[in-house]
Amino acid sequence: MDAALTAEQIEIRRTVREALLKHCATDDVRAAAQTRAGYDEALWRQLADRPGLAGLAVEGRYGGAGCGPTELALVCEETGQALLPSPLLATAAVTAPLVAALGSEEQRAVFLPRLASGELTGALVVPCGTLPEAFGLTGREDGGWSGGGRAGGVQARRDGDGWRLYGEAAQVLDGHSAGLLLVAAHTGGYARGRTLLFAVRPEGASGVARRRLTVLDETRPQARVQLRDVPAEPLGDAGRDVRAAMARLGGVPAAVLAAEAVGVAGRALEQTVQYARVREQFGRPIGSFQAVKHRLADLYVAVQAARSAAYYAAWAAGNGPSAAIGGLALAQALEAARLVTGEAVQLHGGVGVTWDHDVQLYFKRAASDELLFGPVQRLREHAAQAAGLFAAAMRRETVVL
Repeated sequence: MDAALTAEQIEIRRTVREALLKHCATDDVRAAAQTRAGYDEALWRQLADRPGLAGLAVEGRYGGAGCGPTELALVCEETGQALLPSPLLATAAVTAPLVAALGSEEQRAVFLPRLASGELTGALVVPCGTLPEAFGLTGREDGGWSGGGRAGGVQARRDGDGWRLYGEAAQVLDGHSAGLLLVAAHTGGYARGRTLLFAVRPEGASGVARRRLTVLDETRPQARVQLRDVPAEPLGDAGRDVRAAMARLGGVPAAVLAAEAVGVAGRALEQTVQYARVREQFGRPIGSFQAVKHRLADLYVAVQAARSAAYYAAWAAGNGPSAAIGGLALAQALEAARLVTGEAVQLHGGVGVTWDHDVQLYFKRAASDELLFGPVQRLREHAAQAAGLFAAAMRRETVVL
């Protein structure tokens, strides 16, 4: 792995940073989060057009830039620093890779150009689990995150030559506004059940009800999606269980989420350092006290370690299956974001605990992300199991006994 960024990667990051500095101040973020869509649609179209964020990792033949997970991770680190409310994560890091990897050639030709242009946004509907479970990052590989053949989740049934979906899911990222839903559904009954992905275009479809939820982090919109006898088309081969395929793709969203969390932690630390330089106590800046210096130094180390892990995970995701590496990087980044934002609130003092202060936005993003994409210990446990660490320890223990 070459740790140095290329000239193209540096230019992509610079372009995104400049655009966000102009159009994504804190007041803009708060206003965008309160809109019906949950993000600034005009800014999304601008970013999708130039520098082409929506299609950054989509192949050139489908209208994308043809870049890889590393470039997408660099961009999401910048959007994490700005807390940009946008469909970027759900569309570019989740929906587009799934369509590219699992969709038929006809589906790729229909969906990918519109996803790459930003005209169409997407969301993954995981009824009975979380994104890490669906992508094989936390060990739940039995397909239970789609319903498991039991009551609940989303069930799929044949209807002549087509399919119909019935069920509901909560905590769907950008589910209230996405123009394309990829729904994980269970079919085949309990004994011979399997998990399939179905493409649903909710606009104009009867039986689809979507409601935006009230959540801790308003910059990360979530929705409840209800499906009542909704027509759908399988993504790719209708006879193929998608669990193993999704687990192979897990490194990409994990690396991107890790990079975004690093951006959150990095910006929270930057704000705290700036505050420590100007806030005076006992006639001197609080940043001059040794105890504060030590705390800030520890936070800096945590951010840098998480950044290195996220970059390595992004590189690994572009060079083959890397779910275990991505899971470890995500755990490191989520933990760093929680630690840094929590310390940021403490070091800001009384003003830090007010909801109106900027540092609270970063604290809420870090807390929400750990709930959505963690917990950290399960990410690490699954990576350890995948690497055979527990099996090796048990063998050594058996030999000793």
